[in-house]
Amino acid sequence: MKETGTIPTGERAGSRKVYVAGELYPDIRVPFREVAVHPSANEPPVTIYDSSGPYTDPTVTIDITKGLPLVKSSWQLDRGDIAPVLNPREVKPEDNGHASGKNLAPRFDTSRHKVFKGVEGRPVTQYEYARAGIITPEMEYVAIRENLRREQVKSAGASEQGTVGLTSTGTLHPDPTPAPRDGESFGASIPDFVTPEFVRSEIARGRAIIPHNINHPEVEPMIIGRNFLVKSNANIGNSAVLSSVDDEVDKLVWATRWGADNVMDLSTGRNIHNIRDWIIRNSSVPIGTVPIYQALEKVNGIAEDLTWEVYRDTLIEQAEQGVDYFTIHAGVRLPFVPMTANRVTGIVSRGGSIM
Repeated sequence: MKETGTIPTGERAGSRKVYVAGELYPDIRVPFREVAVHPSANEPPVTIYDSSGPYTDPTVTIDITKGLPLVKSSWQLDRGDIAPVLNPREVKPEDNGHASGKNLAPRFDTSRHKVFKGVEGRPVTQYEYARAGIITPEMEYVAIRENLRREQVKSAGASEQGTVGLTSTGTLHPDPTPAPRDGESFGASIPDFVTPEFVRSEIARGRAIIPHNINHPEVEPMIIGRNFLVKSNANIGNSAVLSSVDDEVDKLVWATRWGADNVMDLSTGRNIHNIRDWIIRNSSVPIGTVPIYQALEKVNGIAEDLTWEVYRDTLIEQAEQGVDYFTIHAGVRLPFVPMTANRVTGIVSRGGSIM
């Protein structure tokens, strides 16, 4: 492993980064990690789901001051489904907790980041595309990703008895064992091989989501749903005690290097906006937030001063930055409030306690 500043980069030991191209959209490159097996086992390398992004690709030069290369092509823009926002929301002092001088975290150079919005009357979300019967590049991307190259293993086995799997050079691996199913389905409708059409149908039915903001083009699409692989979330974020760009980007990279599929920025305190810019521009996984945390900071921590206008402004701010999903604290049931009176910690959820 080599170091880029404090950011870990380079391939994981005993494995290498490989990519699979799309068929419907040949320009997409879906990442995997190919783990070597000891030669004595006479077995092919094992393909593993890889959420570590370009940080483990030895051909990519990482510079966190510039952000990651863009994954998403301009297909939505070319089709007229999205358009640049002419007057994006300006950064306000309260976005960073009124930090100033040496206490203000440096701004990320967002001159390359254009803010987009949906065009009225055109589809923009994956749900809208799915309901319209359109298979998007994101859908094919996650279909390839979910399969873990198992389809190549099966087709190779059918073409030559006693062989399954293909090496990166196209040679067959000797192994008479058919590819196994992935354990107990617990009633889920999991197919042997995930197709782009299956992805589309699951999204259209409301049983799966691809959290992917059009303003986060650095993200590698992933899917969450009952009939797909289990995903892991990691939480990061600065606080009133510690607020550092380097620390948060470092947390992000280590989280994804060790398998986090998506990351939540749960920052509190000051510098929330500036640090989140650095996180999003350097993240290849979806980034989520709890908007009420930042909204509370904007009113100096006084919950009684929270208004819909402050909250709405926070949602717009974060959506334009590229946040992919929100946790919304919409209310607290009155019968539960008395139950917290004698608890040592009161309401455990921070968002719930603010409500």
